[in-house]
Amino acid sequence: MQPDGLWSIGELAERAGVTVKTVRYYSDRGLLPEAGRSGGGHRRYGPGALDRIRVIRSLRALDLAVPEVERVLDQDEALEEVLAGRLRKVEGELAALRWREASLRLLAESAAEERAERLRLLGAVALPPDTGAVVRFWRRVLPVRLPAGLASRVLDAVVPPLPPDPAPEQVLAFARLHALVSDPQLDRVPGLRPGPPLAGESYRPAVLYEGLEETYGLAGAEARGGRPPEGGGALDCFVAAYAAALGAGDGPAFRRRLVELLARDDGFVMGRYWKLAAPLLPADEPTLGLLHYRLVLALRADSAPTA
Repeated sequence: MQPDGLWSIGELAERAGVTVKTVRYYSDRGLLPEAGRSGGGHRRYGPGALDRIRVIRSLRALDLAVPEVERVLDQDEALEEVLAGRLRKVEGELAALRWREASLRLLAESAAEERAERLRLLGAVALPPDTGAVVRFWRRVLPVRLPAGLASRVLDAVVPPLPPDPAPEQVLAFARLHALVSDPQLDRVPGLRPGPPLAGESYRPAVLYEGLEETYGLAGAEARGGRPPEGGGALDCFVAAYAAALGAGDGPAFRRRLVELLARDDGFVMGRYWKLAAPLLPADEPTLGLLHYRLVLALRADSAPTA
């Protein structure tokens, strides 16, 4: 320490365990204020500079960029925001690593003849993955007139969440699901792209989807209890949702008509969608696709002519 109680740049660097170049860089960026200059124009630093440089090194060790360090040092309230942003980035990096590990395990466990196709599927999925393509698929399928809140609840129910620590088979299922919903042929090949319920009919979609929310809740409870859909429960609620949406009354004739309407939109894509989504959903909960299928089968049986 100099007679004036200040440190030279070399003394500060030695005490802080960094290079003179580092101290000069932080000083030039304004992160490390100088206490003064010597008669020869050399930089001088007070004892507080040592604590300051230690704080800077700690923040940099957490991988904060220099502009972020500047914000934290200039604004006390910026620390929480900067740390939250850094945490989100680290969480994304960890998620990407977990999916990459599961992808590598998948390929390592695959037969040689499977690897080319699986590499192609995996290469089309960004890391960390997101469900943006799946959401866009459903927005094309769902009626455009659904209220925003209802549409959001439907998307929450039909878009599978991504597991934070996926198994190899989940990585493969999502890659195949992503390929399915991203296929440009969905809009060009007749019969390949699924239509919304009652496509071409004049109906109130919000009424239908609100009724189906209640229906699937009842159907799920029946499925968990080992009971098939029956009259007086989910099946009647299912029919009532469609009847209300069409402004019709329930009855044998309407049920036969509904069987025909649902068969028209019973395509390959939705069946494959729910098969691929199943590994990504809770194993102890029936998927909406399965519940819908069970209800349609029950409706067909209920509407079948008696001998």
